[in-house]
Amino acid sequence: MAGDKIPYPKHVWSPAGGWYSQPKNWKANTAVMGLSVVLVAGVFFSLSADREHRYKMPEQGRFFPSRYWSRQIREHERSLANKDE
Repeated sequence: MAGDKIPYPKHVWSPAGGWYSQPKNWKANTAVMGLSVVLVAGVFFSLSADREHRYKMPEQGRFFPSRYWSRQIREHERSLANKDE
């Protein structure tokens, strides 16, 4: 009898599907929602990176993650590289 499901009231409704719910298409639903979350996060990341503005540029040679996606920092470093040439 181990592993048998506990009896529950059938009249209880839950937006999550109630007890022991596992719809047939749960994998597709999870994939669609995961993709949606990634796309929305990507849009917000891109918007944030485009609007990023710095008054003080990062020091040369130090690790600075937004150096790779911030247009302002990339242009600043490109102008410094052109000056050195």
